[in-house]
Amino acid sequence: MKIKAGIIGATGYAGAELVRILLTHPEAEIAAISSVSFEGKKLSEVYPSYKSLCDLECGNQDEVVEKSDVIFAALPHGLSQELAAQCDKAGKKFIDLGADFRLESEEEYKEWYGCEFLDHELHKRSVYGLPELFREQIKGKSIIANPGCYTTGAPLALAPAIAEGLVSTEGIIVDSKSGVTGAGRKPNQGNHYPELNEGFHAYKVANHRHTPEIEQTLSKLACKSVKITFVPHLLPVNRGILSTCYARLNEGVTMEQLRAAYERFYENEYFIRLLPDGANADIHNIKYSNFCDISLHVDRRTGTFVAISAIDNMVKGAAGQAIQNMNLIFGLDETTGLTIVPPAF
Repeated sequence: MKIKAGIIGATGYAGAELVRILLTHPEAEIAAISSVSFEGKKLSEVYPSYKSLCDLECGNQDEVVEKSDVIFAALPHGLSQELAAQCDKAGKKFIDLGADFRLESEEEYKEWYGCEFLDHELHKRSVYGLPELFREQIKGKSIIANPGCYTTGAPLALAPAIAEGLVSTEGIIVDSKSGVTGAGRKPNQGNHYPELNEGFHAYKVANHRHTPEIEQTLSKLACKSVKITFVPHLLPVNRGILSTCYARLNEGVTMEQLRAAYERFYENEYFIRLLPDGANADIHNIKYSNFCDISLHVDRRTGTFVAISAIDNMVKGAAGQAIQNMNLIFGLDETTGLTIVPPAF
């Protein structure tokens, strides 16, 4: 019997991407969807590309919980905690694509999001769903905090170097560029075409909400507190995130040691593609896929290690990773339904 999947917030970009991938998943089927903005409308009316493929009507949240084995919540922060409790009470699996369960510290959640933990026991039972780093903790769990987009690409770029102590944890810089879908579907001046086209700018400099999430992951890898400087930028493209991460090499560390560490760390990771020396990670090569491409570089003059990752912010940075987590919690092969080949052009 197939896993019955429900999507709350199905008409946002992440929700629509969940639909796209789940439609071809061999072990799952979409049981119900909901949308506050488009309740009563068919998804194919909102996204005509889904005509005859997904003509489900957007119902309400309770219907989705009732009909589903696993509920994906593609909602803004602050809206998932009560829903998680509802799913938990009903014995349903819950995967949150929002931020409500990502931070372990309530103080940081208050500082960066202005919200409190409503159920501390529920937060203790939740697991951070970055499979390449926390796979064993995810398996079989019921409440998964799906990482953000920046918070997937940057930690994956740095993880082996941090975990093996090859770079200093002081002065790390993460410089990321994202496609505009990362800003969500709701229009505003920042993603209005004339404002975005032929432009390129940083935003929320050293003040982005993904900062503590990246630090939380890197601190776990380093087994000590890690602080970073994080600067995101908005690219005039639809999708993709390129993260260029800078760290000071520890004394005597060579490029050969770094490459060996990355090859060991990611040896059995299907979705991590470690590029050869001289190649550069490029968002063009990972579009619509769940892959994370990583290239490694050393500035010998300054002793700086540069790790660059490229992911699709809507797939590995959101919906694809959520389905990867679903596969893990239901005991499926992790790649099931996710062997999507990026287009060549």
